[in-house]
Amino acid sequence: MARIVLAGYLVRNPLGGYAWQAAHYLLGLRALGHDAWFYEDTGHYAQAYNPRTNEFGAAYAYGIAATADFLARLGLGERWVFVDTIHGEEHGPGAGRAAALLREADLLINLAGVNRIPPERRGGRPAVYVDVDPAFTQIKAAEGDALLRAILDEHAHLFTLGENIGTDRSPVPTAGYTWHPTRQPVALGYWADAGPPGPAYTTVGKWDARGRDLVFRGETFAWRKRTEWLRCLELPARTGATFEVAMDVGSVPGDAEMLRAHGWRVVDPLAVSADAWRYRDYVRGSRGEFTVAKDLNIRLRSGWFSDRAACYLAAGRPVVEQDTGFGDVLPLGPGLHPFRTVEEAAAAVRAIEADYPRASAHAGEVARECCAAERVLRVLLDTVGL
Repeated sequence: MARIVLAGYLVRNPLGGYAWQAAHYLLGLRALGHDAWFYEDTGHYAQAYNPRTNEFGAAYAYGIAATADFLARLGLGERWVFVDTIHGEEHGPGAGRAAALLREADLLINLAGVNRIPPERRGGRPAVYVDVDPAFTQIKAAEGDALLRAILDEHAHLFTLGENIGTDRSPVPTAGYTWHPTRQPVALGYWADAGPPGPAYTTVGKWDARGRDLVFRGETFAWRKRTEWLRCLELPARTGATFEVAMDVGSVPGDAEMLRAHGWRVVDPLAVSADAWRYRDYVRGSRGEFTVAKDLNIRLRSGWFSDRAACYLAAGRPVVEQDTGFGDVLPLGPGLHPFRTVEEAAAAVRAIEADYPRASAHAGEVARECCAAERVLRVLLDTVGL
């Protein structure tokens, strides 16, 4: 049994998607027989989000309480620590031993790079970096982003959710690094046996994110997803199916009204994701997921596949997701469809509805074969020699 520390983003952003993203790693590592700990600190990024007040700041009480409750319900309540470097405090059952935990760990998994833990803080113990923003990360590193490259250099192995990166299937640069493919692990037992599907194809996320578009080889690539959603406005009319987005559509004046005028339902994302268990119920209570991807992952065919979509599959809910090349590594079929145009998206939904039980069964099969936490993490650990 190895002691493995997962450095993640939970106290500072206690929303459903982030919570389960970290939890699946911890649960999968535990299932493999390892002593898994969650670690987080404010040294690299101090701002925390409070979904109750919708504010960012250096106040952590809400996130600490939410994390304690969430991990306790997963049976992980004795295996976490949060270090508030602003106020010089440690919280959680590991309080007072954070430094020793890092130095004694057999492996550190740095999820998304939201924590920076250089080798001297972990006594030279090995670390891996898991990139959850493929294409963006590699292009910024290739452009010479000094801070990013310094962080990457502090890790022995680099993994990315862009499973086509480093192959001839995608032109995304490697920036001189070796990128190992990985995907979001899912603890299947927390999503299975979801019961009858609900009426709507849903998704959860951020509607518009400005300021992160990139220029690569003379072309501009958008990081935000709003432009892709606007290509799909006619989907309800083309299929007769029900579609709902739990997104902050109101952040762009007029967009919520435009979506509703085209037959889309819009719900408050915080009502869904402020609580991790409510988020899970929302996914499990859906008919399936329809979602878009970022322009840079689409045109550069990174192979990215949504961690949220993996949860829909685990719940037996079919997924229709904009094509990023994920079909190169995942088995497409009745319950998993890529699309490039709204016509293809409509055809996928119609195919699902023509035999929903078959599509649901295939979705669950893909999750079991490709996303099960023990399988995904066994490959990761084998790669690093643990």
